[in-house]
Amino acid sequence: MARRDPKSLRAALPGIVRILRRFSPHLGKQKALMILSFVALMAEIVLHLLEPWPLKFIFDYILVPGFRSQSLGIPLLEELSPFALLTGLTLALIAIALLRATAAYFSVVGMALAASNILTEIRAELYSHLQNLSLSFHHKAKSGDLITRVTSDIERLREVTVMAVLPLLAHSLTLIGMIGVMFWLHWELALIAAAVFPLFIFFTMRLTKRIRQVVRSQRQREGAMAATAAESIGAIKIVQALSLQDMLERTFSSHNRQSLKESAKAQKLAAGLERVVELLVGLVTALVLWRGVQLVLGKAITPGDLLVFVNYLRIAFKPMRQLAKYTGQIAKATASGERILDVLDTAPDIRDSRGAIDAPPLQGAVRFENVTFAYEPTKGILHNVSFDVEPGQHIALVGPSGGGKSTLVSLLLRLYDPLEGRILVDGHDLREYKLQSFRQQISVVLQDTLLFAASVKDNIAYGCLGASERAIEQAARLANAHDFIMALPQGYDTILGERGATLSGGQRQRISIARAAIRQAPIVILDEPTTGLDNENEHAVNEALERLTQGCTTFLISHNLRAVEKADLIFYIEGGKILEQGTHAELLRLGGRYAAMYALQSAIGGNTCEDDAYAVGA
Repeated sequence: MARRDPKSLRAALPGIVRILRRFSPHLGKQKALMILSFVALMAEIVLHLLEPWPLKFIFDYILVPGFRSQSLGIPLLEELSPFALLTGLTLALIAIALLRATAAYFSVVGMALAASNILTEIRAELYSHLQNLSLSFHHKAKSGDLITRVTSDIERLREVTVMAVLPLLAHSLTLIGMIGVMFWLHWELALIAAAVFPLFIFFTMRLTKRIRQVVRSQRQREGAMAATAAESIGAIKIVQALSLQDMLERTFSSHNRQSLKESAKAQKLAAGLERVVELLVGLVTALVLWRGVQLVLGKAITPGDLLVFVNYLRIAFKPMRQLAKYTGQIAKATASGERILDVLDTAPDIRDSRGAIDAPPLQGAVRFENVTFAYEPTKGILHNVSFDVEPGQHIALVGPSGGGKSTLVSLLLRLYDPLEGRILVDGHDLREYKLQSFRQQISVVLQDTLLFAASVKDNIAYGCLGASERAIEQAARLANAHDFIMALPQGYDTILGERGATLSGGQRQRISIARAAIRQAPIVILDEPTTGLDNENEHAVNEALERLTQGCTTFLISHNLRAVEKADLIFYIEGGKILEQGTHAELLRLGGRYAAMYALQSAIGGNTCEDDAYAVGA
């Protein structure tokens, strides 16, 4: 997802525009609040323009009464006594300050509320999109980096969409207004002030290019750090068992130090840009004062005019100082926004096709027609696979690891689409069905049981959202899980540890079976469901699986051939092809690879597997 860095701040503007355009629907929902904030911001700008004028009148009409403005004569002010005039102008200063503070308050609060609402919607959209991206995307992406995009990148995005762009727009309008007033006051002084802008643009473009390159590299480092941390914490048992702490710590520290260096470099560059702006401001202020005093002495302008001019000059350069100060933050936010868009612009490989319909209640007939599939173009996994399964049949998939068994059931789940051929359920291509309506009619029990950090009740109900407590208990009883659940501290309301770490392997697997059972799906997929269990737990799980699969079209992946003896049909898969198929007895009579593997397992395992073997369809 790498993106070439813009060469300047000007080159970064298309990225900002792209971000704003992409999230315009979210901005549109906050239209009223943002308009109110913007109106308050405009009021603050107008009051900024008015702020120095009471001081001008104090100078011209009270402190230096010999001067009268050539550009503005107000008879009413000349008729007032000095005390009355001073009192009125002082109250005007207070009123302007009060009104400006009020406008600034509503502007800041309104923008903050709009930003929070927009941020919430964008984060929800990103999270939802990540949930729907294909497995091929998640296999290539690093989870820690994706978490960084969902959390800190979106916070940075707020800076560029609301907290930076709109204020800078307002300051730019302030700048334009003040330049207009300065030319109205005296064109020569205005030209002197404007002469510094080309220098400012030159230095800004030069330093911003370097800042943006550094901050993009820093964001990539932060993503790498997050990925390393997520991987090590998620596999902490293996990390400690293999004593990998030092190695992972060195990797993390290397990224951390490099990120620190890049952050410091970005800060130095931004600080350097600030100092350049301050130097330019000091230079132009000195030149304006030098020429302005001469004009005052020559009575071309009044002291009040010069005071207003210098005040405007100081305020007009504030946006420049802010642009210099926040260049690093703007660059980071733009980089973060582009990282968010990189994810949102990634289309899922697997999605509902145009005209897809809700899947009707399935019967469970499955047909593979010349199916070919590969994760990488040069590495084929399945080659021209074809077979038919009748509703309610129990199918066993056996063979060496890496032969394509798990890939086959992943295609049935439509986690991937075939490169060639098609898969039909009840005579219809899977792509004719809407994904959600189809997958809801398949139950899955995997070897690596995944439970969530939620209650036992919720973990079971995830198989059928909205299930009643009675249905949850019935599913638990079917899975031989009710008794041990009731023995937990809060029974069904017990909160499990992350990934179900507070339960034994057999207990986790039985809750997983209950989650599959509550769905009452016509198709069931079992992927090594008893691997790693002791005899007692394996026996309990096998009983539960037998009840779960009764009357269902079942696909069982297993390396234990004793567990598949009574399957209706056994496929021996190797090298992405079905080399042998038939019943257990037929394959033994064939005397091929299945028979050889069965003989080897029988010789090694003796009768130990036979006692507790799960016989599909028994």
